[in-house]
Amino acid sequence: MAVGHSQIVQADRAGAINGNRDGSMNGTADHAKNAAGHSPAPTLLSRLLSPVGALARRLLGNRRVRHTILALLDIGCAVTAVALALVLRMNGHLPVPMQAGFIAAVPMIALVSAVIFQRVGLYGRVWRYTSLTDMPLLLVAATLSVIGWVTTIALLGSTGWLPASVPIITWFLLFGGLAGIRVARRMASEHLRRRVFNGENGTTTAPPRATIIVGTGDNVDLALRQLAGNPAAGYEAVAILDDTGGHENLRVRGVPVLGGLDSLDAAVQRLVAGGKRPECLLLVDETDRLAGANLVRFVAQAESLGLSVARMPATARPDSKSTKALDLNFIDLAHLLGRPPRTADTGAIAQFVAGQRVMVTGAGGTIGRELVFQIAKGGPSEIVLVDASEFNLYSIDQDVGESFPDVHRIPVLCSIRQRGNVMNVFAKYRPNLVFHAAALKHVPLVETNPCAGVLTNVIGTRNVADAARRYGARAMVQVSTDKAVNPVGVMGGTKRLGELYCQALDLAGQDVPVATRFLTVRFGNVLGSSGSLIPLLQKQLSRRGPLTVTHPEIRRYFMTVHEAVLLILQGAALAMQNNTHHGRIFVLDMGEPIRILDIAERMTRLAGLEPGRDVRIEIIGLRPGEKLYEELFDAKETRLESTLPGIFEAEPAARSLAELNAAFDRIAAAAIADDSVTVRALLPKIVDPSHNAEAAWFSPNMPTQPAVIAKPARPSVADHLAAQANAKAGAEPRRAVA
Repeated sequence: MAVGHSQIVQADRAGAINGNRDGSMNGTADHAKNAAGHSPAPTLLSRLLSPVGALARRLLGNRRVRHTILALLDIGCAVTAVALALVLRMNGHLPVPMQAGFIAAVPMIALVSAVIFQRVGLYGRVWRYTSLTDMPLLLVAATLSVIGWVTTIALLGSTGWLPASVPIITWFLLFGGLAGIRVARRMASEHLRRRVFNGENGTTTAPPRATIIVGTGDNVDLALRQLAGNPAAGYEAVAILDDTGGHENLRVRGVPVLGGLDSLDAAVQRLVAGGKRPECLLLVDETDRLAGANLVRFVAQAESLGLSVARMPATARPDSKSTKALDLNFIDLAHLLGRPPRTADTGAIAQFVAGQRVMVTGAGGTIGRELVFQIAKGGPSEIVLVDASEFNLYSIDQDVGESFPDVHRIPVLCSIRQRGNVMNVFAKYRPNLVFHAAALKHVPLVETNPCAGVLTNVIGTRNVADAARRYGARAMVQVSTDKAVNPVGVMGGTKRLGELYCQALDLAGQDVPVATRFLTVRFGNVLGSSGSLIPLLQKQLSRRGPLTVTHPEIRRYFMTVHEAVLLILQGAALAMQNNTHHGRIFVLDMGEPIRILDIAERMTRLAGLEPGRDVRIEIIGLRPGEKLYEELFDAKETRLESTLPGIFEAEPAARSLAELNAAFDRIAAAAIADDSVTVRALLPKIVDPSHNAEAAWFSPNMPTQPAVIAKPARPSVADHLAAQANAKAGAEPRRAVA
C-alpha cells in the first residue's frame, strides 16, 4: 500500500471524538454531561459548615457588600504598604518616634487612600475578570494615593518620622498589593469553578479533552482565557501551534508553543510521549495559511492523526459565568460522507491483540500504518513491520517508536513477491496474528501494469497466506476491496483472486481445531488515503481547479481510514471469539454509495469556495478498469445476516486449493515473463471460469464495459441501484482518458 503522512491515532477516538460529532457539529455538550455516579455521604463537618457557606454566598451576592469588602482590603493594603516600606527602609529596626508618627498617620493614610480609590473608579469595574488592561488604572490609583497622603502629611507639618525614600518604596508595594488582591480574586474564582465542575459539588464530570490551540498572538490568549473560564466546556489546552512559527519553545499562560502549522505531526508525537495525547485542534483565527485548499489539507492531516478540528466562534469572549459547553464550529472531513462515523468495540480489539506477536505487511501504507498504531495501543508483545519500501518502513518504525516506546517492534524490509524471503521472515518471527495490507491499489496504474499487479496482489498474497499456514499463525486477516466484486479490471481481478485463495485455505482447515484462520475483510475507498480522491481534489483546489470527475453519476463507497481499520480489527476479533463459520467474507458497512461529484462540491464549500463559480468541475470520462458503481457482494455470493455490528457477511462459491494453485502457477509464469497479453487473457478466466468476459475486461486502449450482474440473496437498495447503473454504463459509449 502507498504510504500516507505520519499518523498518530488516539486511544479511543470512537468514544471520545466521534461521540461528539452529532448533526449539529456543536459536539461538546455530551462530553460535559455528568457521568453516572453518586456523591459521597456528607461528613459531620460539612453539615456544620453548610449554613455558613450558604450565608457567605448570600452576602457575597450583594454588590454593596462585595464592594465594601474590596474597599477595606485596598485600604488595608495602603496602610500595610507604608508599614512594610518603613521596615524595609530601616532594616526592621524602627525608632520609637517613627513608630509613633506612623501610628498617628494611619487614619489619615486610610482616609486619603479610600477617597482616591473611590474617585479614580476602582470599584466601577468587575475585578473578577482582572486583566492587563486594568493595570494602568491601578498604577494611577497607587500613584495618587501616595502623593495624596504625603502631601497631606506635609501640609500638617508632621513629616519628621517619614524618610524620603519611604513613599517610593510604598508606591511599588501598594501597586503590587492592589494588583495581587485582584489577581488572587480571579484565581480563587476560577479555582472554585474548577472544583464545582470537577465533581467536588457532589457530581462527577468527564475529563476535559486535551486540545491544541492553533493561531497567533491575542487570539491564542483569548482562546486560553475562554477555555480556562469555561471548565464546563470540557477542553484543556495542552499545546499551541503558532501560525507565524516564531514562538517555538515559549509558553503562553503556561501552555507550551510546539511550533508552527507544519509541526502538527511532531507536536502530537511530543504530547503522546509526554502522556498527553491530544484529541482536538482549535483554530482561533482566520489566516491565509488556513484558508481554501490549505484548510482542507490541514484538516485532512488532523483527521489522519485522530484529531477533531473546531473553530472558535468570532463572537467568543471570556465569560466565566457560563456553565454551558462552548459552541464550537467543528470541521470534519468525515462529513463529506454524509453519514455518522462508524464506531467499534475497542475493548474486544485490545483483548484480541494483547500479548500477541503481530505481523503487518504493507506496514508503511495508509491502511497498514493505521493498523500498526491501533494494534500498538492494544499492548501486543511484539509487532513485526514488513514493507518493501525502505522509506515507508523507516517512517512507520520511527513513528511507532516515538508514540509507543514500550512496544517492541521489528522492521523487516521484504517484498511479499519473494516467496523464499517471506518464508524466512515467518520462520524467524513466527507471528500469532498476521494482517496482510500490502497491495497495489491504484486502478489505472495496475491496469497498465498487469504483471506487477498479479505478482503483488495474487502471488504475494499466496506467499503470505502459505507462510502463515506453514508456521502456525493463529489467524491471517486479508485486507480486500469492493473492487474485487464482479471485477472489470486488473486491480479488482487480482484482489478477487486473493480473496478466493484465503477462503480456500480457511475452508481447508475447518475440521482442524488448531488450523490457521483466514479472514477476508472487504471495504471501499478510504477517505484521504495517499493517492486517492481527497488528496487529488486538495491538489486541484490549491490551484483553484478545475476539479476532475470521471462521470457525473459515478458513485463509490467511502470510509475514513480510522473507521476501516477499527472495523477490520473488530471483525477479526469477534470472528475469532465467536468461531465464525469458515470461508466467509466480511464486508464493512459503509452506508450508501456517494457520488464523487457530491464529494467534490462539498470539499469546495469546505474550502470556502463556491462550486461552478470559484472552482470549475470538469467531467473527463471513465478510465479503463473503472465502473460507474461499486458493489459490496458478488453475483455468486450469498449475503448472510451478521452477528458482528457494522459488518456484513457473505459466503462466496468456494474454489479448491488445487485448482487455484494450478491457475496461480500459470499466471505467475506469465507475469514473471512480463507477458501482459497472457496475463490479461488468463485473469478473467481464473476469476470466473464459467464467464467468458475477457473481451469486455482488459483492454488498455479501450473503455471497459461492465456487465449486468445477477443479484445476491436479499438485495439492498444500494445493490439495486448498482445493478441499474452498471447496466446503463455498459450500454453507453465511454471515453478513454489520455
